[in-house]
Amino acid sequence: MTQLLLKKARIFDGWHADCAENMQVLVADGRIQEISQGPIKIADDARVIDASGLTLMPGMIDAHVHAFASDVAVARVEALGEAYRAAYATRMLNHALQCGFTTVRDVGGGNYSLYRALADGLIAGPRYFYAGRILSMTGGHGDMRQLEERPRYYSACACGDGPLANSFSVLADGVDECIKSAREELRQGAHCIKIMGSGGVLSPTDPIWMNQYREDEIRAIVNECTERRSYVAAHCHPASAVRRCVEYGVRSIEHGTLIDDDTAEFVARHGAFIVPTMAVCFALVETGRKLGLPSESQEKVEQIAREAISGLDRMRRAGVDVCYGTDLLGSTHVQQCREFTIRREVFSPLELLRQATSTPAEMMLMQGQIGCVAPGAHADLLLVEGDPLKDISVLAADGQFLRLIVRGGEVVKDRMS
Repeated sequence: MTQLLLKKARIFDGWHADCAENMQVLVADGRIQEISQGPIKIADDARVIDASGLTLMPGMIDAHVHAFASDVAVARVEALGEAYRAAYATRMLNHALQCGFTTVRDVGGGNYSLYRALADGLIAGPRYFYAGRILSMTGGHGDMRQLEERPRYYSACACGDGPLANSFSVLADGVDECIKSAREELRQGAHCIKIMGSGGVLSPTDPIWMNQYREDEIRAIVNECTERRSYVAAHCHPASAVRRCVEYGVRSIEHGTLIDDDTAEFVARHGAFIVPTMAVCFALVETGRKLGLPSESQEKVEQIAREAISGLDRMRRAGVDVCYGTDLLGSTHVQQCREFTIRREVFSPLELLRQATSTPAEMMLMQGQIGCVAPGAHADLLLVEGDPLKDISVLAADGQFLRLIVRGGEVVKDRMS
C-alpha cells in the first residue's frame, strides 16, 4: 500500500477545539504512522497531498445502522429474501462511505458474511462492526408476528429462518435461553450484543412504554458480554427502560427518546452512552405512510418524534455521552447526514463532531483506534472544505464538501485534483 503524506494540514483530532496548524501526517500500512510540524521522511513512491485551506479530521462513525433493512416493513424485508437484502446493503454502505462515514455499527441483523465481504474488498463500504441478531423476549420489540397470528413455537416469522428467529432478531426467554442466544451471536463474531429493553415502533403488539426483559435476564446477558470483553446495547425509548438497563450494566442505550431529566443524570453518573436516532424519526413521520409503514407503527413514531428534540436537550444538560446514530430504513438511508441538521438545534459543532468521532469510538471500546487523528490509529481520514467547527453543514451535505476520504489508508474518494 502506497504511503500518503498530507502536508500543511489543519487537524481536528476528534477531541479538541484547538486545531493544530500546518501539520504533516504520514499514513502507511493502513495506519497513521507519524504526525509532525517538521519534515517527515517518506518513501520514493509516496503520494504527497497538499491540504492547505482544508480541515483534516477523523472519518465519521454512524453507531446505529441496519445494513440489511431494505424496507420500513420487516415483513417485506423477509419476503424479498437474502439476495435482495445483500444488494441493498451494498448500496447503503457505499452511500455511507461516500458521505464520510468510515465506520458503522450495525445493531440488528448484521453478520460475519457481510463483515467478511467488506474486509475482503468485495464491496465498498465503511469499517463494519455488528451486533448479530437482537435478543428479544416473546411479545417484545423483536417479535414481528401480528396480533392475530397463532403461536409458532418453531419460528417467529413465516419464513422459517430458524427457531424463534427472523433476519433481525431472535426470541429468547428466561436466563438459560438468554445466555445461550448471547453466546451464539458472540460465537458468530458479534462485536456486542443488543437487547430489546422496551417497546418500539415497528413491532405490532408491544406499546412503546413497555419495559422488556427481567433483571436477571439482562444481567445474565451483560455478564456473558463482560466475560467476552464486549458490551450490551439496549433498545429503549421510555425513561424507565433506560434507567433499569443502565442500572443492570448496559453500556449503550439506543434511542432514549422519552428520557427525563433524572434519568439523563443517572445515565451520565454511570458513564453509559446514548445513541439517539433523530433522522429515522423525522423521515418516517414525513414519509412513513407513503412507504407503507403500518398505521400502528406510524402512530408510534409520531408519538416519539414529538419528544425527540426535548430529549436531546435533557441529555445535553445532564452531560450524557451522546453518539451519532441514524437507524434509517429502506429508501430513507440517503438521509444519513440529516442527523447533523436535526441535532444542531441542540448541540454545538464541537459537540456534534465528538458525537460522530471520538465518543462512539470510546463507546465501542475502540478509543485511540478509530474516531481520531493520532499516531497508531487506523488511517480513516477526511479532508473537508471549510471549517466544521464553525459550520457543521459542511458535513451535512452528503459528502459534497469532502475533498478526500481515506479508509484504512486507502483513498476511496479523491477530489484533490
